[in-house]
Amino acid sequence: MKILTLLLLFASLACQAQFTVTGTVRESENNSPLPFATIITDRGQTTVTDIDGKFTTDATSWFSVSYTGYKAEKIAVIPGHKGYSITLTQHAEQLKELVLERGNPADALMRKVLYSKPQNNPQQKLESFTYKTYNRLLVTANPDSISGKLDSVYVYEKAGRRFAKIDSSDFKFKKIIEKQHLYQTEKVSEFRFNKEQGLKENVLATRMAGFKRPLYEIIGLTLQSYSVYDDNIELLETKYAGPVGYDALNDYNYKILDTVNIDGRKAYMVYFKPKRDRKNKKLQGVLYIDSSNYGIAKVVFRIKNVLDITSTHLFRYEKSVDVWFPDGKTLKVVKGNNKQDIKILGETIKFDAADKERSKRDAVASDYVYLLSESYNFEKEFNTPTPIRHSAVAIEITEEAINRPESYWNRYRRDTLDSRSMKTYVALDSLVAKENWEYKIFLGKKIINGYVPVGMFDFDLRDIIKYNNYEGFRLGVGGITNDKFSETFRLTGYGAYGTKDGAFKYSLGSAVRVGKFSGSWVGVSYTDDVREIASTSFATDKRVFKIYDPRPINISTFYNHQTYQAYIETKIIPKTESHWQVTRSRIDPKFNYVYSPGGRSYPLFHLTTASVAIQWNPFSDFMQTPNGRVEVDKRFPKFAFQYTQSVAGILESDLTFGKLDFRAEMEKKYLNGQKTSALIQTGVAVGDSPLTHLYSTSPNNLDKDGVLGRITLAGKNSFETMYFNEFFSSQYVIVQLKHGMSRFTISNAIKLSPMLVTRFAWGNMEEPQEHEGIAFNTLEKGYYESGIELNEIFKGFGISAFYRYGPYHLPQFDRNISLKVSFVLNLF
Repeated sequence: MKILTLLLLFASLACQAQFTVTGTVRESENNSPLPFATIITDRGQTTVTDIDGKFTTDATSWFSVSYTGYKAEKIAVIPGHKGYSITLTQHAEQLKELVLERGNPADALMRKVLYSKPQNNPQQKLESFTYKTYNRLLVTANPDSISGKLDSVYVYEKAGRRFAKIDSSDFKFKKIIEKQHLYQTEKVSEFRFNKEQGLKENVLATRMAGFKRPLYEIIGLTLQSYSVYDDNIELLETKYAGPVGYDALNDYNYKILDTVNIDGRKAYMVYFKPKRDRKNKKLQGVLYIDSSNYGIAKVVFRIKNVLDITSTHLFRYEKSVDVWFPDGKTLKVVKGNNKQDIKILGETIKFDAADKERSKRDAVASDYVYLLSESYNFEKEFNTPTPIRHSAVAIEITEEAINRPESYWNRYRRDTLDSRSMKTYVALDSLVAKENWEYKIFLGKKIINGYVPVGMFDFDLRDIIKYNNYEGFRLGVGGITNDKFSETFRLTGYGAYGTKDGAFKYSLGSAVRVGKFSGSWVGVSYTDDVREIASTSFATDKRVFKIYDPRPINISTFYNHQTYQAYIETKIIPKTESHWQVTRSRIDPKFNYVYSPGGRSYPLFHLTTASVAIQWNPFSDFMQTPNGRVEVDKRFPKFAFQYTQSVAGILESDLTFGKLDFRAEMEKKYLNGQKTSALIQTGVAVGDSPLTHLYSTSPNNLDKDGVLGRITLAGKNSFETMYFNEFFSSQYVIVQLKHGMSRFTISNAIKLSPMLVTRFAWGNMEEPQEHEGIAFNTLEKGYYESGIELNEIFKGFGISAFYRYGPYHLPQFDRNISLKVSFVLNLF
């Protein structure tokens, strides 16, 4: 009797067995896939097809398929049969529940959504809010999708095929993926918002498998947009026009698919896809729109191109404030229709290129690798006093956040980590330590910034060797102490020798940190070196590491300066970096020049100056880490200001003058991959200003005959057709416009990204007769040049061509033409 009871129980369980079914939904007329068709199973589970009409769901005996304008189908589940091909036929009946004005009902619904944005966007409706988020990111694969078999590899010859070896890569990969994930990170954050100070993320805990200290650059990446109401939607650092943005009805076509219940409220499922005449052809998906207040209750974004990306934003209806508030989001990235290797997050996830030889056999295991990011929100509070500390910093990570114990993580995880996740931490911690990856990444960052760390000292790669027409080869060594020496005190210095001028140059300095959060340092230095005359530089500009810097090679007019300096550098002012300094210098021009203001003559002179330089990026987002402040989202415009005042009579200073410099940089990236940038720079010198401290507007052309004889390397923002020492100014303005076309491929090795460039300069010289010994022109009539840059054509090398025209056009035609070679080194 007991045996019969057990048999009946097993039979009952078999009748209720759950099967995983997959399939494709198409329409009957053209056999084209139906994206985001609704799938409902006998278990009440609801899902939608992807943009290719494909789906995966669990069912016991049947599932139904429906799509607006088509007749619904009910499909019986056949045990053991997984793949289903469903064809829907058109049906004239529309949604009975939908009552909107005439015309396309979906467009009418979207107009209501756009009109209601201020009442539904939490950042517009609510005065303040706070909540916490737990995020987990995995790079993994499903072991069941990998065959794990041993393949035989053959070499094909004229006589036939010959066995070469056993390919065990799939077998080994499956064994690994059954035990652990390939990579894993976790993060707990608190988000705080008020209308006066904006939104800020405080990272409470962060953990990256294999690393004692996280890679802060990855934390700063924007994998998904924060708000679905933004005009642009960002996925994996790429922007697309938002389906509820300001121009949404011109960018997208909309179609109502169905009505569903979310949190007990009726919502319309609205499918959106780009219009044919628009450039944002990659992004499509489904909006779930509340039928009562037209708020967004859920969104699915889908991109299928080089990468196959699915991004889902989940919301919960909060009755107390009558708003759909973010409840969580997911992001899944798998390989798309790409022929080349794909790397994202460095090489944390890499997809192998498609292979013609393997197209006839099973896909390799790495084709099943995917990235999955999941977040959920909790502890939400609305319209309560929410002060934000350090509001100018968008993301803040404290030292405590990177050293949380396991008990802290267990408080915030929705589910305990499974065995694969726990083994991932153990395995990667061991692997990273064994391979010394943490130090290799640390070393790579140093080298990218131009340093090689050796013990307590970082040697500066920029000081090793240089060349110019005055010094010849400049050989040297220099650097700065690092945190192993001290975190609050540093020493800097360098020494260099010129093979042509036979002189030794050097600099020594020290500084003390007086503010960790603001990155404030107070320092002093002494320098005995040479500098290009009339060169304009902002004290806040970073020294860019270049393996080969072309412009100084052709410069021959320098001055020697022996300078004592005291300075303060700080980021205490929000979204700025500033440098405040006082200097006393002895200036000795190393060319035929005498400055004669008011009848006095100065073959050399002394200057005592005070200056302040400020770099202000008001629209960028910054991240504060235990290692310092990082600009994680660079936005434009950016501004730089600098004022310098020299006063005669103080510490034997000979001259009184003032200089005001200003620079504005603008850049706009378009959704079609093109980019426009603009640069405006100006300077004004008033008083007794020597030529060494005036302006030359960055010329970069050799005074040689023949176009080919003047070929050198191009500069970044220099005038390529202007000859060295041709023009000097005491007041000037430069305007530069660039427009970059979308990159296109000619062959696997040759790719083109054309850049159209035009430049204009105007200048004026006060009292030019006071500058004796050097002949020069002025720029009162305006200087013009335009051309094209073809950068990174092959192995980082490119070419550029420019033409000089306007009032300073030269009589000899070829003297107005400049051909240059460019070189860009991509270290990422």
